[in-house]
Amino acid sequence: MDQKTDSVLTQPKPEEKPKEERQRRSRNGGLIALVIISLLIGSAGLAIGIVTLLMPKNQTATTTSSAGYYTGGNTIEFKEDSIAGIAQKVTPAVVSIIGETRSSSTYSWLYGGGSSTSQSAGTGMIVSSDGYIITNKHVVEGVTKLSVVTDAGDTYDDVEVVGKDPLNDVAYLKIKGAKDLPTVTLGDSKTLGVGQPVLAIGNALGAYQNTVTQGIVSGLGRSITASDSSGNNSETLTDMIQTDAAINPGNSGGPLVNAAGEVIGINTAVSTSANGLGFAIPISATKGMLATIMDGKEAARAYIGVVYINVTAEVAKQYKLPVSQGAYVYNTNRDSSAVAEDGPADKAGIKTGDIIVKIGEVEVGHAGTISTLIGEYKAGDTVSITVRRGDETKVMNVTLGAYSKSNL
Repeated sequence: MDQKTDSVLTQPKPEEKPKEERQRRSRNGGLIALVIISLLIGSAGLAIGIVTLLMPKNQTATTTSSAGYYTGGNTIEFKEDSIAGIAQKVTPAVVSIIGETRSSSTYSWLYGGGSSTSQSAGTGMIVSSDGYIITNKHVVEGVTKLSVVTDAGDTYDDVEVVGKDPLNDVAYLKIKGAKDLPTVTLGDSKTLGVGQPVLAIGNALGAYQNTVTQGIVSGLGRSITASDSSGNNSETLTDMIQTDAAINPGNSGGPLVNAAGEVIGINTAVSTSANGLGFAIPISATKGMLATIMDGKEAARAYIGVVYINVTAEVAKQYKLPVSQGAYVYNTNRDSSAVAEDGPADKAGIKTGDIIVKIGEVEVGHAGTISTLIGEYKAGDTVSITVRRGDETKVMNVTLGAYSKSNL
């Protein structure tokens, strides 16, 4: 079981899980550890992220027929003639993101100066006609110059990063001066069910053109991690969508699309140690920051300020909890509180030992973790949070705060 926080503390885990190791050199020669899929061209070479599935979560859901696919027995498939239609609908708004990084030569003092240039390629999706784009944070990390190439072949060089999610691998870009661009339609990842058909669209292999692969949702609520050979540097992403749709280098930041042509995830990672293990961030987790940025406000991530353990049957048994899903507000580090002092949860009256079972009217667990569900809201929004405290159920109104490193 993993302990999570929607705030700034990185807490020890109740049980350490085995990790696969991955080592990759950054363009400045330093070791970095990221859960990524990207293509580095030029001097950087090819890098594919390796991830480890930490917490398999057996979860099923009832799936009903929708536009573009049919149900028959236990099998859910796309109609053959719908795949091309869905791709045609979505791909005009899927873009290639080209990053350029310049670095000074180590021996420039000896040879009278000099620098090297490397390029990276990833994918993004246009979410507004005036040029706002969602992609992965690792696609733009450390990049000194960005360009966007549309499916129609148009190139935009005046691109800026307008926001990064401090708690997730998500970045928000803006093409300056853009207008009348095609856009994707954002769906609701909370409605996903295992077995539901999906398409992955992206800049596969950095070829600057969109490719489409087909698969299903293989699992929900996955946690993945990657680390360097020393094990000192790692990144963990939780509540991921697992899919067997082929995700290739360069697909990072591209859309995972349902049969209605709606984006329900951001393609983020692939396991190189197993076949058919791709992972995407639920799109619902991006909506709060996106709304804030598109309102013209400073990018901010909503948070409630608790450390928690996702409740499973195992956790419920271990801690003798009265529910089988939710978020147990508990800190395994007995010297630290599970509730940030004077934080949103503290002000609303949430205490250590409470079990958060609903965010608004949405149950924590089946539809997502606290981090994902809170990610749908903007900092400053007030949301009702339902908790179990002993034999009592309490509903509290929590005014969400803006995440910063000083929150805890």
